[in-house]
Amino acid sequence: MLRNLLALRQIAQRTTSTASCRQTKLFQEDNGIPVHLKDGVADALLYKATMIFTVGGTPYAIYELTMASFPKKQD
Repeated sequence: MLRNLLALRQIAQRTTSTASCRQTKLFQEDNGIPVHLKDGVADALLYKATMIFTVGGTPYAIYELTMASFPKKQD
């Protein structure tokens, strides 16, 4: 039992101490790029898609709320 706990402790220490130094420095580097875009092209595409859905979805949601608040008259 004690051997298992010691092995688990050793594995836990090993995984936290072998973090990529390059990855950490990439995000800490002050190069004028926002942190949410520093990982490359995939981040930029996700950011642009999110902005498109936000800019397009907000007017659509307002339109739908307006239509729902003024129901059609029944004849």
